[in-house]
Amino acid sequence: MRTTAPELADIEAARARLEGVARVTPVYASETLSRACGREVQLKAENLQRTGSFKIRGAYNKISQLTDEQKAAGVVAASAGNHGQAVAWAAREVGARARVFMPQDSPMAKVDATRHYGAEVVFSGPAIEECLDEAHVYVAETGATLVHPFEDPLVIAGQGTIGLELADQLPGVETVVVPIGGGGLCSGIALALRAVKPGLRIVGVQAAGTLPGGSGYTIADGIAVKKPGTLTMSILDRMLDDIVSVTDEQISEAIVLLLERTKLVVEGAGAVAVAALLDGSVGGSGTVAPLLSGGNIDASLLVSVMRHGLAASGRFLVLRTRVPDRPGELARLLALLADDRVNVVEVEHQRETGIPIGETGVELTLLTRDAAHCEQIIADLERWGYPTERVA
Repeated sequence: MRTTAPELADIEAARARLEGVARVTPVYASETLSRACGREVQLKAENLQRTGSFKIRGAYNKISQLTDEQKAAGVVAASAGNHGQAVAWAAREVGARARVFMPQDSPMAKVDATRHYGAEVVFSGPAIEECLDEAHVYVAETGATLVHPFEDPLVIAGQGTIGLELADQLPGVETVVVPIGGGGLCSGIALALRAVKPGLRIVGVQAAGTLPGGSGYTIADGIAVKKPGTLTMSILDRMLDDIVSVTDEQISEAIVLLLERTKLVVEGAGAVAVAALLDGSVGGSGTVAPLLSGGNIDASLLVSVMRHGLAASGRFLVLRTRVPDRPGELARLLALLADDRVNVVEVEHQRETGIPIGETGVELTLLTRDAAHCEQIIADLERWGYPTERVA
């Protein structure tokens, strides 16, 4: 396998192979983000790609070129989810078996989808690095072809087709913002754009939790790689203007904003470019295009992120209080809140120890307008004689 960076001709050849296979994903202008960032923002919605992420481009570009003998031996991949889905789908299209090694805590939405596309899923180790080790062992034992998630020129060339699309769709774009995990996506896009729009500013975004000194965890599981590969890093060092990082808190805020204001569902990795834009760390001026790299977010994580995001913005309030343990007292409290135009979405009795005899604890989940409304509700409850503790 060639281990040098692909060239423009390789990316253009990949584009030809992907015609009718991968979607030419749309770009959407966002008035909300443009206003927040003080510049025109155009979202490249790769979350609407087949299998829910950009990964189909690189996987198909690699797998479609296998010989009949290689197809018979099958393919193997290591993936937190999106690459696995893409490899499974592409292998099915060409009639090859696929085995995908996935981290033990991979989102079930991605695991189920990978199986649905026909791959055998094997859980291995806590992180993608251990899964890659297992994949290499499987290659040595079976002769299967490894479809590396990023350290492969054919995979990089496939991902680079996004750069060619962006150049066609947004001729006036001045900055492009791309997630970085293993670096295959950002490398491919950077190579393409440097070839066709050499004056462009290109910024890569990593998840802070995966960096040295970080927690080792991030909700952006799609880019939860300890460091880019040797090949991809050599490309990024030459091609990028800057690399920045964002926290899980910033990522979750971006997910909520995109869902609520643009009606686009993105996963953590798909939101990091927007998170960096909102943070002000991207730099440059003029039209900016953040890449929404994927939309395969686990439903339970999405619920948690939305709840956290609404609480952080003052639109979701959870509090504890006490009411007299007599008939009608809870109804009285709820009536007072209704008169105060407060929407109560959940009520839970708490008869635990520590509550005075003759009273019962109540936890209320409320929908609110903003942070000031939250403070007003707490003040009103205290004024009505209900001692209040804010939970979220």
